Amino acid sequence: MSDFAGTWVLDPDRTSIEFHTKALWVIPTKGTFRSLEGAGTVTADGGIEGRLVIDAASVDTRNKKRNAHLRTADFLEVDTFPTIAYEVTSGRLTGPGTVDLDGTLTAHGVTSPLAVSASLRLAADTVTIWADVAIDRSAWGLTLTPLGAGLKNRVFVRSRFDKV
Repeated sequence: MSDFAGTWVLDPDRTSIEFHTKALWVIPTKGTFRSLEGAGTVTADGGIEGRLVIDAASVDTRNKKRNAHLRTADFLEVDTFPTIAYEVTSGRLTGPGTVDLDGTLTAHGVTSPLAVSASLRLAADTVTIWADVAIDRSAWGLTLTPLGAGLKNRVFVRSRFDKV
């Protein structure tokens, strides 16, 4: 863990957060968040803490009408809840190139626990982390489901952090 010890700052230009869902049960829909920031600290004894903050209004599905709807009270309600945040409270290396993170996700004014298993690669003073997370939106009060569409979403995160 000593290779990772230090303070790390997210490189937003080399980070992507993409979500996949199905509209009306069958229409694959994906999008991304364009504006985010974050940082983390790893102690010499392996303690991990950090924070990733997403500008909820930066949601982009490549469809202006859908983007506008996602920003309304039906979904993200960005005027009231402008950010989505993941707070890492602890973590542990689980093998070569893998880490389990425990934390909370705050979205739509609701904070719920969220455990994330991720792959990572350290190169010089950068670390890249990949994670594929299944999220049930109902845990955060995001329950609008037109015509019964599912509440489960897949979120793919690829983030690069630079050591400071």
